[in-house]
Amino acid sequence: MAGRMVVGTAALAGLVRPASAPDPAGGHRLLPVAPELTGLLPHRGLRRGSTIAVSTGQPRHSGGTSLVLALLAEASRAGSWCAVVGVPTFGAGAAAEVGIALDRLALVPHPGPEWPTVVAALIDGVDVVVTAVPHSVSASVADRLAARARQRGCVLVPYGRWTGADVTLQVTRGVWEGLGPGRGRLRRREVTVSARGRGAAARPKEVKVWLPGDALTRVIPRPTPTVVGAVPARARAAAVRSRPVPPVTSSGPVRPVASVASSVPAVGSRPGALTVVGPA
Repeated sequence: MAGRMVVGTAALAGLVRPASAPDPAGGHRLLPVAPELTGLLPHRGLRRGSTIAVSTGQPRHSGGTSLVLALLAEASRAGSWCAVVGVPTFGAGAAAEVGIALDRLALVPHPGPEWPTVVAALIDGVDVVVTAVPHSVSASVADRLAARARQRGCVLVPYGRWTGADVTLQVTRGVWEGLGPGRGRLRRREVTVSARGRGAAARPKEVKVWLPGDALTRVIPRPTPTVVGAVPARARAAAVRSRPVPPVTSSGPVRPVASVASSVPAVGSRPGALTVVGPA
């Protein structure tokens, strides 16, 4: 996997459109997301100029990274450029598995003290910018970045605590699937994702999906209420016990998306280093 590194915020100018350029979206104001996630967003997609926060939850690594990957996948497939800032554990291998185009993915693992400048530069030229939120970020800086995203037609995705987002998504519960009695591999995770926001997103929503899923995430249907007395309890229990249990098989090791180690080409520790994953 080839790649190239650009050091310093000034060097970002060659990769993004000029700050004075108008929003290139034209009539395409929505970037697509997986169909199973559309119900969480008021416009059923990533609206250009909006801020969609992904809360890290407690503990920090509670499915948020997998949710970020799922949000980016469809937009990337459709041709959008994406950037991820301040998430050194973000794995290019995991991104490729969910369908993110690596030749249109920019990574800035360690933005350093120039974090606001790096994020602002990427907002000027990238369709979707995901950024870890530093603990020291002030409300005024956050407001300026959100305003810049609205002006440039970029979708800003803060990863962490962010006040004033149009929509905030969070994985509230999760259960892994694939392990049997003493054997098996982790295959996918059933997660509950909640959404809350303001305006059209003021009404809280919640869905269950698989992350990662079968090529795409898919909604887990809610159980249908059983009519009391329709089937005797003992008969139902016997039917469940009699069902054959499919063996757990796999063509290779399957790892949780959020824990895949980054396979980005050697990235220096210098602040502001930008790696574009893809052909040199």
